[in-house]
Amino acid sequence: MKSALALVFPLILLINPPLSSQEHPAVTAQPNSVYVSADGKFESAPDTAVLQFNISVQENTAQAAYQHASKDAEQVREVLRGNGIEPKAANIGFLSVQPMYEYKTSKQKLVGYRVSANVTLKLKDFTKIGPITQQLADANVSESQTLNYTLENIDEAKNKAVEDAYRRAHNSAETIARASGRGLGELSYASVDTFENQRAPVPRMARAMTPMAAAPAPTEEFSPQNVSVTAHVNALFELK
Repeated sequence: MKSALALVFPLILLINPPLSSQEHPAVTAQPNSVYVSADGKFESAPDTAVLQFNISVQENTAQAAYQHASKDAEQVREVLRGNGIEPKAANIGFLSVQPMYEYKTSKQKLVGYRVSANVTLKLKDFTKIGPITQQLADANVSESQTLNYTLENIDEAKNKAVEDAYRRAHNSAETIARASGRGLGELSYASVDTFENQRAPVPRMARAMTPMAAAPAPTEEFSPQNVSVTAHVNALFELK
């Protein structure tokens, strides 16, 4: 990890160029003190899988499109129930009914109506991901599926990243104090920034599977990518 150090003695100020991309906050340098900054990191396995998919159908009339969407939504509910999940565990983000037009000539022509809705399902049991995505594809009720892993219990991970950053900052301060023949005193100031680095979801098309396709689900036997949390600590210590 990169770090930046500044040691302050009476009438003497030593300033090193900042090595971290973080800009130091405005701190009034005190005599007989050492100012350090450091980065810390903690990686954790995700605890939640977020599955997003959409229901989108088009028919000649708004009523027919709505009925078709309702039928597809019932198939989704059956898939969830079949995997031991209550349908209310899934959240609908929006529902829209839109007229669809054709523009082959200078005059627009109404060709039908499209009903669309998006659904988000959070899963703690990762073993259900494969069956659910497979069954949704077999039912052919969704144009796309997006799977993303996340860490909902992020606070503990942030705390561990801060601990790592502070440990590095404290070690740096001890090193500079020892090199100057001094002892490291108490912490007199600190600031903390944390950053969560979660991978953006990548959509994949859902296609109906043929009866011959008995291959494992795309996620089978693979491990979810870890969630990385980083922290930046600025600290001011007294010198003995």
